Amino acid sequence: MEPLGEQEIRACFVNCSKGEASRIRMPAAFSAGGVPWADLDFLGWTDPGAPLRALLVVPGPDGPTGVVLRRPEARKVSAMRSSMCRVCLTDHVASGVTLFVAPLAGAAGRKGNSVGEYLCADLACSQYLRGKRQPKMRLVRPEETLTLPERIDRAMANLHAFVGRVAAG
Repeated sequence: MEPLGEQEIRACFVNCSKGEASRIRMPAAFSAGGVPWADLDFLGWTDPGAPLRALLVVPGPDGPTGVVLRRPEARKVSAMRSSMCRVCLTDHVASGVTLFVAPLAGAAGRKGNSVGEYLCADLACSQYLRGKRQPKMRLVRPEETLTLPERIDRAMANLHAFVGRVAAG
């Protein structure tokens, strides 16, 4: 992913007002210059000032698109249960995948309509795809016959489909 500036990020959100976008806190690593842009396919983080709000910035042919997400409050989940991220298709214990809900853009979102998607709870799909991060308590990761670029293309197609549903309102 190409590096983005703070103003570019704030201007790309499609499902919140400009005022809300101006109040979003950037990731902690952002101000320190520690965002690993070369290892990211999209930028995802939890707002440090609002732990139930998460944000995605997805690059696209017309520039980046940002989406504000809500995450549910933490609850105790069984370690024996597993879930799969619908973007990168990484298996996790149940607490490693969260249903993120995004208000739709435009009038539909102002009426309270939303869509949801199960994503890696830490929004680190890019790191899981590259093997730089491993899911907790998973001893064996299933082998895939797809190459890394093919897995990245699949994940980005899944993510673009979700962001497209949000942006279409």
